[in-house]
Amino acid sequence: MIVMRSAWRTLDTATLRAVVVMSLSVLVIGTSYGVAAHGAGLALWQIVLVATVVLAGSSEFVFVGILAAGGVPILAALAGLLVNTRNFGYGLAVGKHLRGTPEILLGAHLINDETAALATAESDPRRARAAFLLCGLGVLVAWPAGAALGATLGGVVADPGKLGLDAAFPALLAALAIPALRDGATWAAVTVGAAVAVASTPFLPAGLPIIGALGGFAALETVRRSREASLRAPETACTGTDAAEEGASARDMLGHNNVRSRR
Repeated sequence: MIVMRSAWRTLDTATLRAVVVMSLSVLVIGTSYGVAAHGAGLALWQIVLVATVVLAGSSEFVFVGILAAGGVPILAALAGLLVNTRNFGYGLAVGKHLRGTPEILLGAHLINDETAALATAESDPRRARAAFLLCGLGVLVAWPAGAALGATLGGVVADPGKLGLDAAFPALLAALAIPALRDGATWAAVTVGAAVAVASTPFLPAGLPIIGALGGFAALETVRRSREASLRAPETACTGTDAAEEGASARDMLGHNNVRSRR
């Protein structure tokens, strides 16, 4: 409660509004997840438990989607874990703003796309910390609540698909991914990953094509490394040439001084 009051006082109106809008959006997407999880055969308590403990929408959607397609649960869990590895990068960017071990442990649970986006948008460390914690606590309430609501709707509504909630999560992913597609290396990763997923879907069990799509990240890393190497090569060559020229100039100067001293 103290953290909430402190964060609320630190942030301006625009950021507070963004936190509220983000939390409401998470509530809607959580409802979509609850409907999908109910359709995959999970009980209400299982849906709410996973939503609270995992607290990672994309991983949970992947997990539930693989189960709904008849995939093996262990593969579904593995795919969800792989999708969630991006949070390591988020943690490195946001963790430096947190104070003390208890807050860092709480932050490890609250880290996700939404909280990281709001925190990294703030240039001031105090405001970044406040935005992260406030949005994280909002997501911690909104996501399980939406999951419970969706699970209830899934048990009451004859055809939950008519609600159109299944479009909420793909729309969010598209909104997050489109800005990154301006980079050529990211395009390479997306193209390779999508090609692997589509090509392997008819032959592999449900869940494995998603894991195979992560090969796009390998393509991304390869392109980036080759680009960095090509940029460093001219610099190295120029540095070597400059050093050689400086060495030659120094030797000439030394020789000239020696001649003068002999005279």
